[in-house]
Amino acid sequence: MAVQEARGDTDAEGVHEGGCTCGDCPHGAREGHRRAVAAFLRRRDEFAAGRGLPAAVAHSASASRQWVSEELTQRAEAVAEQSRAEGAARLARLWLRTVYAVWGAVVALLLGEALTAIGAGWTGARTAALLAALAVAGALTAACFLHRARGGALAPVIGEDNRISTSRTVAACWILFVGYAVLLLAARLAAASDHAGRDALISGLDLARGAGAVTVLAVVCGIAVLVRRVVGLRVLGQRLQKVSAHRPRAADLLTDDSGKGAFADIQYVAISAVALLFAAVRLARRPDRLPDLPWGLAVVVLISAATYLAGKYAEGGRPVILSVVRAREPGDLDGPIRTGDDIEIRGSGFVPPGAQTADRLSRMVVRIGAVDVHVPLVPVAGGFRNPTDHALTVPVPADVEPGAVDIQVVTAAGVATNRYPLQVAE
Repeated sequence: MAVQEARGDTDAEGVHEGGCTCGDCPHGAREGHRRAVAAFLRRRDEFAAGRGLPAAVAHSASASRQWVSEELTQRAEAVAEQSRAEGAARLARLWLRTVYAVWGAVVALLLGEALTAIGAGWTGARTAALLAALAVAGALTAACFLHRARGGALAPVIGEDNRISTSRTVAACWILFVGYAVLLLAARLAAASDHAGRDALISGLDLARGAGAVTVLAVVCGIAVLVRRVVGLRVLGQRLQKVSAHRPRAADLLTDDSGKGAFADIQYVAISAVALLFAAVRLARRPDRLPDLPWGLAVVVLISAATYLAGKYAEGGRPVILSVVRAREPGDLDGPIRTGDDIEIRGSGFVPPGAQTADRLSRMVVRIGAVDVHVPLVPVAGGFRNPTDHALTVPVPADVEPGAVDIQVVTAAGVATNRYPLQVAE
């Protein structure tokens, strides 16, 4: 196994050094995963070049294909196990990095206030801003510690598919910002000594002044809840295929499940970041009131949120079989489909987004009548020729009775295609 090979190399180097693969050592989990992937890729390319086959199966094309598929499946499971171990190790130490980032932001705020106070002098608003930042940082630090096994403060924005949710992250950023603004006003209100100053600070919380920011906050929070509901219903209705990731990544904010850039996500994050930056500048200029986000900018954010929601409704789709034909090797005679023949199933959506790895591809099944046939992995240099998103090839086993049968493809996400009729000749 690739994992055992990696561990064997590690033991030769020493314990708890650069190549350590102990489960509790983050650097070791990363190194073990890297070595397991490298070993798997080498083995896959060897099989693709026709090397490494046992003599007992080399004489038969079908037997060698089945043996290669089983061997790659076992090695892929080992790589997936290492990947999950690496993901758990990353999450276990992510909370500490989050704490460093939070308190680094507090230090940056302090330095910024100190530099801008030169000449102008230190004011009560600067003290209130620093106290509010300390309160938010303390709350985030406590959340990081309590959820340290699930990514710290990032745990609420990690979705059920183990990816960082774009909608939850945007909503969390707005919640933190508005919460910080309210704490800033509360600190200033506590330090105010005259009635006029206190009345002015209280009036700064009037809805008329912060209507734009409050509206945006309400919409992005509603979008976060609605998107979770929409995705859940579409998955249960088999209109969307979801495969869990081995670990969350920052790139999840801007990409779809397959790792490709998603327009709806990118524009939502970009416009929300611009609006947040504008609101932060307004708060810095007028720390005695909620940031008055202009309605023009607020409407732009709302349009961006609507586009993101529409993208969630439009993505995905159920896999479908369009046709089934007999797979013919060069030189074979044409004829009907019989048991023992290979059939090529053509359609769309056979490989869900995020299921391009070998361990996920090996989970695909073709149901021929009452017989479940696992789709064999056919390696080529740099990837796999079978299965693909639009076509896959499987043999018709001898257990299939001649006559009319139905064919279905069950993807790695557990979604079954439509039934396609097939006539198996005697």
